[in-house]
Amino acid sequence: MAIRLYRAYTPGTRNRAVSTFGELTGDKPCKSLLKSHNTSAGRNSRGVITCRHKGGGHKKRYRLIDFKRNIRGIDGTIATIEYDPNRNSRIALVKYGNGIKRYILHPRSLEIGSVISSGENAPINVGNSLPLYNIPLGAAVHNIEMIPNRGGQLVRAAGTYGQVVAKEGNLVTIKLPSGEVRMIRNSCYATIGQVGNIDASNISIGKAGRSRWLGKRPQVRGVAMNPVDHPHGGGEGRSPIGRPRPVTPWGKAALGMKTRKKTKSSNKFIVRRRK
Repeated sequence: MAIRLYRAYTPGTRNRAVSTFGELTGDKPCKSLLKSHNTSAGRNSRGVITCRHKGGGHKKRYRLIDFKRNIRGIDGTIATIEYDPNRNSRIALVKYGNGIKRYILHPRSLEIGSVISSGENAPINVGNSLPLYNIPLGAAVHNIEMIPNRGGQLVRAAGTYGQVVAKEGNLVTIKLPSGEVRMIRNSCYATIGQVGNIDASNISIGKAGRSRWLGKRPQVRGVAMNPVDHPHGGGEGRSPIGRPRPVTPWGKAALGMKTRKKTKSSNKFIVRRRK
């Protein structure tokens, strides 16, 4: 992936950086792998806003992604590399030998015509999905399952990868992109390689209108509100928040306060916390 930088022809192009989309090959998605994608604009069943700053945006359809990779023992060929409006990584259309088509997350360096497979006897190649007990130490992996047969839940964003660092008994220790080191059952599947589109973090929106295209509504700073609307509000002119630490609109501590439950049952699998 390459990034296109703009000169300041207009205020909207002054800081804009977008993808060139040069790696894409498919112009239209596979119809059988599409479904409607209705947005709620952050409202619940009563029409009350429960998630702020959402609404509008371009209409889009959801691409059904094969996170389980459960077509085992049959080789598949990468047919196209496509854009997915629902995630920052690219997706690849795989055509298997039995005629089935599936979308997968596009791993870095996987090209059109590459052959991939899934199963415990699959070779250690980029794009292949194997159980963790068959993946060697030090290997980069993505789309990692947390519970067997549930499908990959970890390490799915563009440019991310985890690393297998240890094996002991029926547990495998993996270092995640956040810095967290966590133990996962060795029967869970993971895909070899790094997720593609590694320059996604270098994209700059450039203008407010482009955020609206993505379905993001404006955010108003708490210090610009009245005291009745936000704990940071009020005061004369540009005043500080007037509290020991920043808080949410509902008074909960924000910006650095840990929110994970201390009694969560899966805490015992975390070797080192994320930073």
